[in-house]
Amino acid sequence: MLAGRLCWALLLLALGVGSGRGGGGGSSRRRRLLAAKVNKHKPWIETSYHGVITENNDTVILDPPLVALDKDAPVPFAGEICAFKIHGQELPFEAVVLNKTSGEGRLRAKSPIDCELQKEYTFIIQAYDCGAGPQETAWKKSHKAVVHIQVKDVNEFAPTFKEPAYKAVVTEGKIYDSILQVEAIDEDCSPQYSQICNYEIVTTDVPFAIDRNGNIRNTEKLNYDKQHQYEILVTAYDCGQKPASQDTLVQVDVKPVCKPGWQDWTKRIEYQPGAGSVPLFPSIHLETCDGAVSSIQITTELQTNYIGKGCDRETYSEKSLQKLCGASSGIIDLLPSPTAATNWTSGLLVDSSEMIFKFDGRQGAKIPDGIVPKNLTDQFTITMWMKHSPSPSVRAEKETILCNSDKTEMNRHHYALYVHNCRLVFLLRKDFDQADTFRPAEFHWKLDQICDKEWHYYVINVEFPVVTLYMDGATYEPYLVTNDWPIHPSHIAMQLTVGACWQGGEVTKPRFAQFFHGSLASLTIRPGKMESQKVISCLQACKEGLDINSLESLGQGIKYHFNPSQSTLVMEGDDIGNINRALQKVSYINSRQFPTAGVRRLKVSSKVQCFGEDVCISIPDVDAYVMVLQAIEPQITLRGTDRFWRPTAQFETARGVILFPDIKIVSTFTRADAPAPKSAVLEEMLHNLDFCDILVLGGDLDPRQECLELNHSELHQRHLDATNSTAGYSIYGVGSMSRYEQVLRHIHYRNWRPASLEARRFRVKCSELNGRYTSNEFNLEVSVLHEVRVSDKEHVNHLIVQPPFLQSVHHPEPRTSVQRSSVVPSIATVVVIISVCMLVFVVAMGVYRVRIAHQHFTEETEAAKEAEMDWDDSALTITVNPMEKHEAPGRGEDETDEEEEEEVEEEISSSSSDSDDSEEEEAEEGMGRGRHGQSGARQAQLEWDDSTLPY
Repeated sequence: MLAGRLCWALLLLALGVGSGRGGGGGSSRRRRLLAAKVNKHKPWIETSYHGVITENNDTVILDPPLVALDKDAPVPFAGEICAFKIHGQELPFEAVVLNKTSGEGRLRAKSPIDCELQKEYTFIIQAYDCGAGPQETAWKKSHKAVVHIQVKDVNEFAPTFKEPAYKAVVTEGKIYDSILQVEAIDEDCSPQYSQICNYEIVTTDVPFAIDRNGNIRNTEKLNYDKQHQYEILVTAYDCGQKPASQDTLVQVDVKPVCKPGWQDWTKRIEYQPGAGSVPLFPSIHLETCDGAVSSIQITTELQTNYIGKGCDRETYSEKSLQKLCGASSGIIDLLPSPTAATNWTSGLLVDSSEMIFKFDGRQGAKIPDGIVPKNLTDQFTITMWMKHSPSPSVRAEKETILCNSDKTEMNRHHYALYVHNCRLVFLLRKDFDQADTFRPAEFHWKLDQICDKEWHYYVINVEFPVVTLYMDGATYEPYLVTNDWPIHPSHIAMQLTVGACWQGGEVTKPRFAQFFHGSLASLTIRPGKMESQKVISCLQACKEGLDINSLESLGQGIKYHFNPSQSTLVMEGDDIGNINRALQKVSYINSRQFPTAGVRRLKVSSKVQCFGEDVCISIPDVDAYVMVLQAIEPQITLRGTDRFWRPTAQFETARGVILFPDIKIVSTFTRADAPAPKSAVLEEMLHNLDFCDILVLGGDLDPRQECLELNHSELHQRHLDATNSTAGYSIYGVGSMSRYEQVLRHIHYRNWRPASLEARRFRVKCSELNGRYTSNEFNLEVSVLHEVRVSDKEHVNHLIVQPPFLQSVHHPEPRTSVQRSSVVPSIATVVVIISVCMLVFVVAMGVYRVRIAHQHFTEETEAAKEAEMDWDDSALTITVNPMEKHEAPGRGEDETDEEEEEEVEEEISSSSSDSDDSEEEEAEEGMGRGRHGQSGARQAQLEWDDSTLPY
């Protein structure tokens, strides 16, 4: 080959020399002719190529390979391939010649290829030979070949979901083929990596499955009561098994099978005492399941028949309740709390918290004579709470509630109230008068409530011959009235009983009969007057009930109605939206400061009418309850001066001694949010009291010489009542703590014989809600300051009480006196000396007691400064009455008597010279600044002048 090329070169050189000689134009033409003779053929390549290039690589693999052929080979240059050229704008490829002789070439990328930008390329390529010589002149190009290059994808992107979260709602009890479909995408360009080949639920233990297309279905029937909502995580895989970069959340809400009824209400509603009116169902609404409802009636019932006597009422005593409601005076409580004065109920079964008496058919109580007058007059009232249920075993027998019958001999019933066959019967037999005729005697009422095992309030107003029954505030006339002959007068005593009737005659032994089975409370009788409808309503009124917040906003077309006790509310309307809003405003209210804690059941029933349909939807009842929480328990505290002394004279005055001048009643409670018991914070609270008892300790009062007194005007001004006995004083009635304070501060104790009295002790205890909350026991001790009393002839008294500036007057001792004294027998002298010594001892003890009493009195005075009970000794007047009368000579006094007095005085001085000086100082200190008269005559008694003492 090298030899051939050399020959071609020599030939061309020769031709060139010749042409140069012949002229320039001829040489050019000759060269073209020579080249035409040498480069006779065009390069040849394939007509089309298919190539593949991998993403982010520069090598293109062509099929077939890029090779150009030239028939001029092996002629140098003419038979060689010098270049491949690509035709197109801004193509990221280039073609290079690997071997000129063999024509082998390579197609490569000039920059990284991104499949996501362009998946394939198509362009034109041509091959060029090297022409006729080294200058690459007269080169020839091949035909155009089409190159189609496909970019091979790399799995560089992970699948992503179109939505960050999916939500679906299903109905319980159904199996779905597809609840919802999730969808993920992949940004890779190839089908292998851009397609999602699989979905998977990541969350375990859920009743759901997913297919390759992303459809989610449930594998079992869902139950709304079991679970309202499911949250599951789902991932996706492309065909290269690359998982999604982030899982998606699928939320499936389970909807109950559409059942008409009330939705969005809570079963338990808590009520904090003092919270006022609390909405019961603030978010409730009615689901009709697209039923065509024309109108709806809703009945809301508050069921409190198991609370107290049918509902939460004030638990004050019956007398207090009667007074609160403005009932007339003179009401007699036939079932009072058992006390010493009302002991006829002590043998009955009683629930002390509510003062409910239970009768089991074996008990009865005799009312003592004098409690109820024999003549009730033509007008009187009987009231009671009764809970009664039918008893098959005694259905044919009378069950006596109240009975007034003959005590002995006969068995006549003068008046009685009883239950017979679930009928309430009132018997009233009038006494015989001039008109001996038939009169109404038995009044019968037939009511379902008599045997419904619930509490009801009964009032029987008698205005003979008319008898009216009020039950729970509603009026009922008797359905049957029977007449009977009047009772002829007799001298047989009558016996009033409760729970049974006394059978005193026509039997071998008097006994109870016709026993009552049930519960009674607040059984009273008011002779001479009937109660008004207002008082009756007040006495049976509940302190809890249903309420409506903002009646003005109920909406158009809503009708509502409360029953008298506000335990039942009926609302009616034709618009479901207005009905929903109306029921959302129904609330519970309890006006008691200390309500009874516990459950109050609620029931909402509905009646629906539809448009012209025979079958209308049925709305299930709503059963809920109000939980009334425990009220904060008050701690009632009584405090004040618990010990003081008063002189005897003050006990004897008409006003006596004020016992509780500074008493204070305070009620506190512990805050519930206190972090620890040691750091608990006490806060004061205000509430009422219903009684305060002042008990006498150490024995009852002796009415012959002592008593407790209180001005009744103090009670009436504060609407309170009181009872007084030798055991103490009892103040009762519902009133504020300040009212009770003011009344207690006016109670005084009198004793018109205090000489034998050393001290008296009293105890005060107060209550709220008939003993539900009680105070501490406040004890008071009142001591008596006794006066010093000695005889006129005890000459030593002037040594004790006489001021220093008063000197004893001594008279000259005549001779006759000495002579007379010398004849006194020696035994008499001994007796006189012993008597004088005893007298000195008695006087010394008296001075010591005066001193001690004075010290105690001073301490008590300082302790009671708050009550302005200071002992002002500047205004104290002390009258000193020495034993001895000093008179000037010549006043008619026998000189012999004077001589004997001086002898006794000298012996006293000589026998007690050491002790009398100190006792005289103590006596002077104990008496204080006394005002002593300096007249000649002195009285024989030490008296307290309390006319200027402030009490």
